[in-house]
Amino acid sequence: MAIHGYPGQIISATPPVFRGSGIWTLTGLSPTASVVIQMFTATDTWVCPAGVTSVDYLVVAGGGSGGNNIGGGGGAGGFLTGSGLAVIPGTSYTITVGAGGAGGSGTTGPSGSNTTFDSLLTAIGGGGGGGGSGANGVSGGSGGGAGGNSAGTTGGAATSGQGNAGGGGSDTPKRGGGGGGGAGAVGANGTSTGGGNGGIGLTSTLSGSGFYYAGGGGGGGQTPDNLTAGIGGSGGGGAGAVTPGPTIGTAGTANTGGGGGGSSGGATSGPLSTGGSGIVILKYTVPNAVTVVSFTGTTAYTMPSGVSKVDYLVVAGGGGGGSGTPSPGASGGGGGAGGFRTGTGFSVTGGSSYTITVGAGGNGGSNSVGIVGSNSVFDSITSTGGGAGGAGSTAGGAGGSGGGGSGGGSASAGGSGNSPAQTPSQGNNGSAGNSAASYGGGAGGGAGAIGGTSSGTFAGSGGSGMYSTISGASIIYAGGGGGGIDSGTAGIGGLGGGGSGGSSTPLITSTVGAANTGGGGGGGAYPSGLGGAGGSGIVVLRLYS
Repeated sequence: MAIHGYPGQIISATPPVFRGSGIWTLTGLSPTASVVIQMFTATDTWVCPAGVTSVDYLVVAGGGSGGNNIGGGGGAGGFLTGSGLAVIPGTSYTITVGAGGAGGSGTTGPSGSNTTFDSLLTAIGGGGGGGGSGANGVSGGSGGGAGGNSAGTTGGAATSGQGNAGGGGSDTPKRGGGGGGGAGAVGANGTSTGGGNGGIGLTSTLSGSGFYYAGGGGGGGQTPDNLTAGIGGSGGGGAGAVTPGPTIGTAGTANTGGGGGGSSGGATSGPLSTGGSGIVILKYTVPNAVTVVSFTGTTAYTMPSGVSKVDYLVVAGGGGGGSGTPSPGASGGGGGAGGFRTGTGFSVTGGSSYTITVGAGGNGGSNSVGIVGSNSVFDSITSTGGGAGGAGSTAGGAGGSGGGGSGGGSASAGGSGNSPAQTPSQGNNGSAGNSAASYGGGAGGGAGAIGGTSSGTFAGSGGSGMYSTISGASIIYAGGGGGGIDSGTAGIGGLGGGGSGGSSTPLITSTVGAANTGGGGGGGAYPSGLGGAGGSGIVVLRLYS
């Protein structure tokens, strides 16, 4: 459906059709940005908004005036359109909208004026239509049609890439002026049946489909021969005239760059039709002003008035790492990362209260398995706490990401991640420990990868977390905890706040998961190293109207 805009109107339909002059903002197309279409129908200054580095554009020059006395149609103003034109935020750009070729007295019509977008783009004014007595059309963005009162007259040439040539005139047996060139086609030659039609213009998707710009003016005809007038080209071209007397052709339509129609025969001088003025349309994407709120503890939050959608990040508390145990002899598995859930465009109600629950990290084990991390909740979005790291002969626990299994003579399996199941997955499995003499514990899973495998003298390293840019910075969350070991290399905590495992030789204490990342705690070393606590979770909301 076509939407007819006016200055300042907010339009949410796509694609709209714009008429007139003003600024239109297309809202709801993206939560992070708005598309702005700005139309200039007169000379003005445009200041490039912050965050805008390129524009799509339409630049159309003024159309040429039609000629008199079996005159040729005026050529359309030059037509330039494209996308991705580089601009600089904060810079002022002068936009000059070219006038159409002026009417008045004469034989050959004046050309239209150029339209410019500062020094970046220049559309050339349309050429004037040739007057009677064999005047050629004038060159321009599109060329003017030739006068039809003498043999051998030719239309004006066009500017490469901006339009087309005008048509030639006809002298015998009957007289007709040539049509002005348009952005989409050459002007037709005058013939024995009348003035030539103006060349068709072109559409621009910046202002909606089906609306043409830069049509050429139709040629005029010799009155006694009862000829038909040349039709103006779609895109604002004016029609030629054949009514008895020195009748003026139709003017080109304002702000289309259409050429004026050629006047009829009957006078060697007299009024001339006016070309249509030009136009500039810019389309660009402006980053929306957004509010980001982060929660590191449980609270009641009143959604601001006017907010209807949010993007969210909900990360649960990480699981605690399992401890080393002397009987059965084992090193602890790393804690699983807290569940990681993120999404966009979640509907909310401004003014309503929402309970934000931020899950605590689970405690590390002391001669026992770790403690499961607590859930984080926003409205209907629940991220599950990370699974506990295994200890002794007990396997790692299930959770947002699974805890790692214990390592030693009674090595155990890793826990399941994404439990309960969510789509997309909120986490990954923990890995099993191994029964080698080094007692290497398995690693906790992370939001982005399963826990690393323990082998030989190496405990498993925590699974990597996942990045989020919701806060404006790229931050990684929900890394798994590394496994503990007796003698060898302890597992490294996964990227995203995962704690590292401990070892007995060399003596290294397991570390906790980083606060407000949901990282799993590191596993303790055989025989009695403590497991590290999991990191607390976080909730981050990005708000939109």
